[in-house]
Formats: sequence, C-alpha cells, structure tokens
Amino acid sequence: MNIVKKLLLAFLAIFVLIQFFRPEKNQSAQASSNDIFASFPASESTKLIVQTACYDCHSNNTVYPWYSEIQPVAWWLADHVNEGKSELNFSEFLTYKPKKADHKLEEVIEMIQQGEMPLKSYTLIHSNAKLSEAQKIEIINWAQSIRNELKPTIK
Repeated sequence: MNIVKKLLLAFLAIFVLIQFFRPEKNQSAQASSNDIFASFPASESTKLIVQTACYDCHSNNTVYPWYSEIQPVAWWLADHVNEGKSELNFSEFLTYKPKKADHKLEEVIEMIQQGEMPLKSYTLIHSNAKLSEAQKIEIINWAQSIRNELKPTIK
C-alpha cells in the first residue's frame, strides 16, 4: 500500500473516531428568569430580531444547524458560542450589575453601527440574521432605551 493510501486511511480513521467526542450543546430546557426580556420588555418585532440575529451565540439557547453534528465543526461552533456568551449573554443579562449592563448595551450599539454584528461568517449561512437598516435602528433604539432606564442606577 503506498503512502497516499495509508494517509487517507489514517485520516478516515481519525475522522470516524472523533465523531464520538461531542461537546455539550448550549440548549436550556426553559427560558431563564435572568433573560433581558424578563425585565426590559420589547415589541414582538424587536424581540424576534434580537432572538434571530443574536441568541444563537449570545444566549443559553442555540439553535443548531445540521452540520453541528459533524466533528470538528461541532467543536468550532461550541468554542464560538462559548466565546460569544462570555462577551454578552442575553439569557443572564439581569445578573449583570447596572454599570456592566450599560457597557454591554453600549457595545451592542457600537457593534451594530459598525456592522461587526452579527458576524459575516454567521449571516453567510443564516441569511435570516442579516439586519436591514430599519432592523439595526430598531435594535439600537431598544438598547438605548434600556441604557436610559439603567442610568439612574449606575454608581
């Protein structure tokens, strides 16, 4: 057997083997009482936009695509989601102190204004997460209204 065939067989064996090692999924059985919408209600339109464009990476409930069952893609997605949640977790937003919550919302506004969120790599596959100018304004206005509510509580 030549070297190319041996390498292909080794690659195939490793590929099959890694399918048995799966990261934990980011899926919660119930809505969190610390979710941002629990204390800061929004219109159904705004809520839907935020949940569609942001919650897969910034909440405790990711909707996984079919390809998330294939390794090493699942590891990459798990890392991506964990990183997103470490930056901002809408499901745990009410656990943030007012100053931190205000800062996170300021970052939401900046990221949307600069076109950095949602990520291009995400919207490439999830076209429903692409934000129109009107949707961007809607999220920015919503985030700013929460910041205005938080201002009196910031020390």
